[in-house]
Amino acid sequence: MFLRTFAALVLPVFLLAGCAKNGGGNKIKIGLSLDTLKEERWQHDRDLFVAHAKELGADVLVQAANSDDALQNSQAENLLTEGVNVLVVVPHNGKSAATIVEAAHKAGVPVMAYDRLIRDCDLDLYVTFDPEKVGEEQADYAVKHKPKGNYVLIGGAPTDNNAVLVRQGQMKILQPSIDRGDIKIVADQWATDWQPVEALKIMENALTKNNNQVDAVVVSNDGTAGGVVQALNEQGLAGKVLVTGQDADLAGCQRIVQGTQSMTVYKPLPKLAYKAAELAIDMAEKNPITDPVAKLNNGKIDVPSILLPTIEVDKDNLDTTVIADGFQKKEDVYKK
Repeated sequence: MFLRTFAALVLPVFLLAGCAKNGGGNKIKIGLSLDTLKEERWQHDRDLFVAHAKELGADVLVQAANSDDALQNSQAENLLTEGVNVLVVVPHNGKSAATIVEAAHKAGVPVMAYDRLIRDCDLDLYVTFDPEKVGEEQADYAVKHKPKGNYVLIGGAPTDNNAVLVRQGQMKILQPSIDRGDIKIVADQWATDWQPVEALKIMENALTKNNNQVDAVVVSNDGTAGGVVQALNEQGLAGKVLVTGQDADLAGCQRIVQGTQSMTVYKPLPKLAYKAAELAIDMAEKNPITDPVAKLNNGKIDVPSILLPTIEVDKDNLDTTVIADGFQKKEDVYKK
């Protein structure tokens, strides 16, 4: 279990304005290394992060690795060669990305892990939505609406540390019901690289093995939920089986309106992207971190971590959260 302790330390907030400079007086250059841009969610993150960093006077160099570990390591080396002052990494593989941190530190460049923890290294900072809380919210919704029955669990990429933490949160809520015999886990698998087609296969197999007797599917994000709903739809079960999600993707929100997906966990990405951009500039300028800091152990050290809150969303509060924030447009979500 990962250590989580909050320091009661809140220092005055720095006001970032004008042109962000590094110690030499040059414009700050941020390297943003992304696992992938294939999912809608990461396109949002990139656009928000780059726009806010530019507002604050910094330049951002962006690379995306298409879920290729070797390519991501190579791209990070290229960013260091380009002379970035800080590296912000969304790792495809939380373990192999440790080599990125090691290379950056040799070049005197600090590293922030964005949304996904980098394992087994001297990581400087981790900024994320609380992944364990995400899992708790998914499972809590499921248990409240389907307190008894057969459950299928579909995790995210096993290489993504967040997927592991989400599962920890899910089990924290589910275990008492499992122990009482109210809930039976009839299938439990992980979807390689968070691919919807993987979730589709897992769900098809689970339905076949259990003669379609499934009451709830605790799915770890909206992309994989799409694969699950496709499998359910093929059996005439879409809308009859509870399905969870995460990210408030457009397709996920549309399914919530249609009734085929029950809920999603909304993570207000502007808060994450803006906070990360501000902190990246602080790191480049060697300013102290001014936010309340948690500690998450990455297998080597307790990493200073900023954990942002999430929002549980279903059809009852979709309009007042995801749509009211402008994260998704009402006309898109309710499109027939």
